[in-house]
Amino acid sequence: MSDFCPGLSLSLSFKMETGKDLPCILVQEIGGSFGVMEEHVDYLEERFTLITMKELKEKKEQVADKIVCIFNWANKPDVDKELLECLPQLKVIASAGAGVDHLNLKMISSYGVKVANTPNAVTNSTADLAMTLLLVSARSFLEGHKIAMSPDTEHFHANWVSRGDITGNTVGIIGMGKIGYKIAQRAKAFEMKILYHNRHQRLEEEKSVGATYCENLADLLQQSDYVILVVNLTPQTEKLIGKRELKLMKPSATLINVSRGPVVDQDALVEALQVGEIKAAALDVTYPEPLPRDHPLLKLSNVVISPHMGTATRDSLCATMEDMVQSMMDAVNSHSISFEVTDI
Repeated sequence: MSDFCPGLSLSLSFKMETGKDLPCILVQEIGGSFGVMEEHVDYLEERFTLITMKELKEKKEQVADKIVCIFNWANKPDVDKELLECLPQLKVIASAGAGVDHLNLKMISSYGVKVANTPNAVTNSTADLAMTLLLVSARSFLEGHKIAMSPDTEHFHANWVSRGDITGNTVGIIGMGKIGYKIAQRAKAFEMKILYHNRHQRLEEEKSVGATYCENLADLLQQSDYVILVVNLTPQTEKLIGKRELKLMKPSATLINVSRGPVVDQDALVEALQVGEIKAAALDVTYPEPLPRDHPLLKLSNVVISPHMGTATRDSLCATMEDMVQSMMDAVNSHSISFEVTDI
């Protein structure tokens, strides 16, 4: 097995009868931009026979009825009605990451197929990135880096000032789920005042980090120096932050998004940044991804954008793959699926 995941657990509860073929799973490809990571292949092939989308198209009659799971990595392969109808033995779609907005859950369920995700595996890495974006934006790190590296720099200006302070400032977290709570823990360590908005008040988490619940989103937006979006993308959260919400924010505030791009009305965000309704934005997600190279967000100096890298750490990717394997083996063995998505 690869050294990529040296800490990977070997205790997954899978049982194969001697002499039986390994269960078949569908993957987009091996390697490439959307395929199984090459470092993960040995681990997967100890447990499954991997069939790529190319192989499915070329040998549909021979392999389609053998596939029992889909390994949905980087939202690939695309799961549509045509694919579901050609896989009569499919039991589960294991999707990497917490978000499942790329999957039509009701349609999938209508075929008797279950969906699993990996919410635990991505929690810390996403929370870390949220705080990284906050710090980088607040301290104008990218501008400072350019000054320090520029061949034209002869001295550092003694009165150069970054955008804002962190300690003692107020962070408003929209979505106090697992990731939101982890962000709150990190914000507490920076001695920030913590506000949060959530569908339901989270008393235990609130007490643990000293947070204050804002039942009304407007209250949080008006008080926060940093607003962090950590919600799932649903019809209710699409364009949750639009023109009205941006106008409620402080002119000195920064918007940070580590959820999904469509949660923010990007046209309204561009306008708010251009006219100074808010000070800055730090985004790990946009729509589309990547943005067109001539998009106005890419031209603004008060914007930091990262390439949807919240889960892109060695430990997080290993844990994600392991949780996906666990869910697939649960399905193969007719066990309860460990990370099944039940909110359909």
